[in-house]
Amino acid sequence: MEGGTTTGPIAYRLKALTDLWTGDRNGDPNRLITTGLLGSIRWWFEVLVRGLGGNACDPSNPQVRCPDRQDRRCVVCELFGCTSWARRFRFDVLDADGHAQQDQIKQGNTFQLVFTPLRPVCPEGWALLNATILLIADYAAIGGKTVYKPSDESNRQNAAHHRDYGIVSIEQAADVEPVGLERLQQYIRDQRWRHVDHGDFAWASLVNFWSVNGRHLARQSANGSTFNMVIGRPEPKKRSSNGDSWLAGQRAGGGQDPESKKVFSFRTPARTFGFTNGDGVGLEAMKTKLRSAWHDLDDADIRTGDAILKALLGGARP
Repeated sequence: MEGGTTTGPIAYRLKALTDLWTGDRNGDPNRLITTGLLGSIRWWFEVLVRGLGGNACDPSNPQVRCPDRQDRRCVVCELFGCTSWARRFRFDVLDADGHAQQDQIKQGNTFQLVFTPLRPVCPEGWALLNATILLIADYAAIGGKTVYKPSDESNRQNAAHHRDYGIVSIEQAADVEPVGLERLQQYIRDQRWRHVDHGDFAWASLVNFWSVNGRHLARQSANGSTFNMVIGRPEPKKRSSNGDSWLAGQRAGGGQDPESKKVFSFRTPARTFGFTNGDGVGLEAMKTKLRSAWHDLDDADIRTGDAILKALLGGARP
């Protein structure tokens, strides 16, 4: 599996369709923090690995992050690094002219993501990273913050708390050796990798992922919100803070940590994606919720994990 390693850098030329948010420790978005982008890429890499039947730790949780007591790593940490194990590549973000990008990436900017191997990276590792970048560009979003509260209300779409962040398109993909699905699954499921109990974060898997391009959810008026309708919060503004649930997320308070919502929607360009949990909110239940907002939604409009995976690996991108 380690044969045929790539020794040179691989690079992606992207265009920002919205501003990208990384922010510094004070929440200032005006500077690009490259670790903010890399952390987002790693998160989607974990989603892909779990979707392929592999194990991916949660590096933010001391109880489950790598390495384990036997000093084993998950397949994600093998590439991205963890305690006592250095990342296998250097990550650079360059502007359109090839210089280090220092300011926030704004809508319309062209930029490059460059991954330069510091130690050998096997073809399977590059193929997984390549599929992750395609997944982000074609179906998801990137950055420390993506979307706040989408709104169609007049004169409110561009308010700071209604703006979209993190949507990109690929202008030039990297030249990466193709690796088939079966070979990737064999690599990811190899016994050398650490086994992880995914527990509360098992939902963050491509198996549970769905995406709809060309449509968005938003607030239409003080009393109407298709976004709240879908995630199960009350639609009126004055009551919209109520209705915490797995889908809607949980606000901090009462000794409880906040939890992310599981549906994300963008106005321009229109894109909506999210996750099911295979239990209380399965795919069919999610389709019903989406059709409450989009009455003419066809099954073919909803791309799900298996179809997305085939597109990412087979080249049939949207």
